[in-house]
Amino acid sequence: MVPLSILDLVPVIVGETPRDALRKSLDLIQHAERFGYKRFWVAEHHNMTGIASAATSVVIGYLAGGTSSIRVGSGGIMLRNHSPLVIAEQFGTLESLYPGRIDLGLGRAPGTDQRTLRALRRDPMRADDFPQDVLELQSFMSAVQPGQAAPVVRAVPGRGTEVPIWILGSSTFGAELAAALGLPYAFASHFAPDALFDALDIYRKQFRPSKQLDHPYAMVGVNVVAADTDEEARRLFTTVQQSFTNLLRGSPGKLQPPIADIEEYWTPPEKHLASRMLKHSIVGSPETVRRDLESFISLTKADELMVVCSIYDHAARIRSYEIVAGLGSA
Repeated sequence: MVPLSILDLVPVIVGETPRDALRKSLDLIQHAERFGYKRFWVAEHHNMTGIASAATSVVIGYLAGGTSSIRVGSGGIMLRNHSPLVIAEQFGTLESLYPGRIDLGLGRAPGTDQRTLRALRRDPMRADDFPQDVLELQSFMSAVQPGQAAPVVRAVPGRGTEVPIWILGSSTFGAELAAALGLPYAFASHFAPDALFDALDIYRKQFRPSKQLDHPYAMVGVNVVAADTDEEARRLFTTVQQSFTNLLRGSPGKLQPPIADIEEYWTPPEKHLASRMLKHSIVGSPETVRRDLESFISLTKADELMVVCSIYDHAARIRSYEIVAGLGSA
């Protein structure tokens, strides 16, 4: 089994608050550290009542402060929403506080709707500047080389921290950029599976070694809901299916409890679209999950898996991650 990591959306469940969600994420990462997961990422989303990680850098600091060895990072920071200098300062500060444990995953999407993007005071066209913004961010975090003039504008903290940068994507654009810059690449196949294999092929064929990385390294997202039986795992998975259905309806909301029959919840067109988005989902008992994970790794040749598990019941969610980790160490 390849290394396993976690993407946590810091989900807010029905009847609870973001404070509850953040406390549960801290508990989850502490379990994940004991289970042996390599890294734990949180993602930037805005104007979503069911996701409590909008202030992503702050959340990373909270989680890193409650752990001692697991890597903590962003999956990702939506760079179009921010000044590269500010992100360099934030992640330089995190690296200064928790040396050798911080990852900086960068995405091109806004992580929100267009109205909220305007509230962030960002130009919607700034997505076109993403490659230049990544280079600018790299320059703020790099060490000054011998003989090089000191920059006029410095990220403090930030300069010289060399926080590992990842490019995130759900299309071939990110694959091409990660390959050109020689950076590790993470594909969001847990919700956007269509371009997965084309993107991985482009990334691996076009990769150019860099100071950070001398060979391609691809991490692939996958939804996994594991339980003691296939039947129980399928029941827990209805929470995820409801969430994607609600997303299609334009009202994602908070995480809902599992239901007995998902067919009564979604319409045939919603089922088709949601199931397409959830194509790369592995649901079942330990035996089922082991078989399907091995098949998925074989198909993608992923160097690492980013496991996503949005289960309503916190104890069941921890149990799911425990089962998956046990498969990786068996």
